[in-house]
Amino acid sequence: MSESTPITPDPNPTEVIDSVANNLNEQAIASADRSAKTRQLLGMKGAAPGETSIWKIRLQLMKPITWIPLIWGVVCGAASSGNYTWTLENVLKVATCMLLAGPLMTGYTQILNDYYDREIDAINEPYRPIPSGAIPLPQVIIQIWVLLIAGISLAFVLDVWVGDEFPTITAIAIIGSFIAYIYSAPPLKLKQNGWLGSYALGASYITLPWSTGHALFGDLNSTIVILTMFYSLAGLGIAIVNDFKSVEGDRQLGLQSLPVMFGITTAAWICVVTIDVFQGLIAAYLVSIHENLYAAILLLLIIPQITLQDMYFLRDPVKNDVKYQASAQPFLVLGMLVTGLALGHAGV
Repeated sequence: MSESTPITPDPNPTEVIDSVANNLNEQAIASADRSAKTRQLLGMKGAAPGETSIWKIRLQLMKPITWIPLIWGVVCGAASSGNYTWTLENVLKVATCMLLAGPLMTGYTQILNDYYDREIDAINEPYRPIPSGAIPLPQVIIQIWVLLIAGISLAFVLDVWVGDEFPTITAIAIIGSFIAYIYSAPPLKLKQNGWLGSYALGASYITLPWSTGHALFGDLNSTIVILTMFYSLAGLGIAIVNDFKSVEGDRQLGLQSLPVMFGITTAAWICVVTIDVFQGLIAAYLVSIHENLYAAILLLLIIPQITLQDMYFLRDPVKNDVKYQASAQPFLVLGMLVTGLALGHAGV
C-alpha cells in the first residue's frame, strides 16, 4: 500500500487571500466598466465618458433605450385597428413603422432635447456627448435635420403604401416633430412646466405611435385618439419618473418640474397615483364596452406595478427611478397591448 503524499500548508496564506481578492476586484471593475459602456450606448443614466467612435456617439445621442415604448405603441395601434393579419407585407409595414417611430422620430426628439438641455446636462449628466464635448454642435444640428427629414419622408412613404387619401401618418409625424420642438426649445419650452411638459411627453409616447399603428391598418377615428390621449395621463406619470434624475439641475436653472414644484415625496405620490388611477379608468371603460376579460387582465397587470412602486419608487425615487422603470414598465406596456386588443375586438 503506497503512502499518500502529505499536504503542505501554504506558508503565506495572506498572499493567497490578497491574490483572490485582487482578482475578484478586477473582475468587478471590468464588469462595471462593461455596464457603464452599455449604459452609454443606450443613453441611460450612469454612463461612462470617453467614447471616441463618432457613430457610437451619434447612437448614444439618439438614446436607443427610449425607442422601445414608441415601437410598442405601434404594435398596440395595429392591434386596436382590428385589421392586422400575419402576412409578409403587414409585417414589413409594421417594421417600417417601428423604424419611423423609434430610431427616426424618437431619435430626432432625443437629440433635439439634448441640444437645448446642454446646460442642464452639464450639471446632471456631464458625460453626455454634448456637454462632454464628444461631438461638435454643428454636427448635432445636422443629425437633427437628417432624422427629421428622413422621418417625415418615411411617413409619407407609408401613407402611399397603405393608400391613404389623406396623409394621416405624415400628419402625425409633423405634429409629433412640432410637439418635440416646443417641448424642448424656447420660447415655449413646455418642459419648464411640470404638468404641460409631462403630459406632452406622455402623449408623445402613447397617443402618437398608437395612432400611427392604427392608421397603418384602419381608419383613425376620434374615439381612438381621445382614448389614447386619456391613456396618456398614465404616461404623464411615467414622464414624471424621468424628472427625478434631473431635479438638482432643474432647481439650479429654475425649471418647474414636478419634483421641484412639490418636493420629492409629494411628486413621487402624484406620479404613482396618476399611473395607477388612469389605467384603472381605462379598465372601467373596457367593462363599459363589454370587454370584461380584457378589463380583468388589465386590472391584474396594475397590481405588480403598485407592489413595485412600494418596493422601490416611493422609498427613494431619486435612487430607484431606473430600477422601478425597468421592473414596472413591462406590466404597463402589456396593459397597453391588452387594451389595444380589446378595442380591436370591440371594433371601436
